[in-house]
Amino acid sequence: MIYNDINKESIDKLMDIFYDKIKSDENLGPIFKGKIGESKEEWDKHKDKISNFWQGQILGEGNYRGQPMKTHIELPPFPQEFFDIWLNLFSQSLDLVFDDNCKAIFLKRAQMIANSFQAMIYKYH
Repeated sequence: MIYNDINKESIDKLMDIFYDKIKSDENLGPIFKGKIGESKEEWDKHKDKISNFWQGQILGEGNYRGQPMKTHIELPPFPQEFFDIWLNLFSQSLDLVFDDNCKAIFLKRAQMIANSFQAMIYKYH
């Protein structure tokens, strides 16, 4: 189903598809598994948390209470090019969930976040 509006249900669907791609990616999978864990429960908890993050970013809703910049700065060093992989997997996932208008809203925000994270992470590593 392709959504033409953004809501909690559609964001949850995006998280399911996106994190399935992340887990199976040879570069990103080990990083995420190292931080999140291996169990379905750990991944479900993470997907719920990040769904809340996106609900806040896109809808102005949700109850996200994290420090995403701090979390990413504290990860073991990884190549800056991995952000391109992350954005590509996110874009592929968006294609499977949203129409072009909704996808554009997410991609614009995701690119801004990725740029901000890269500026901070590679400034300090």
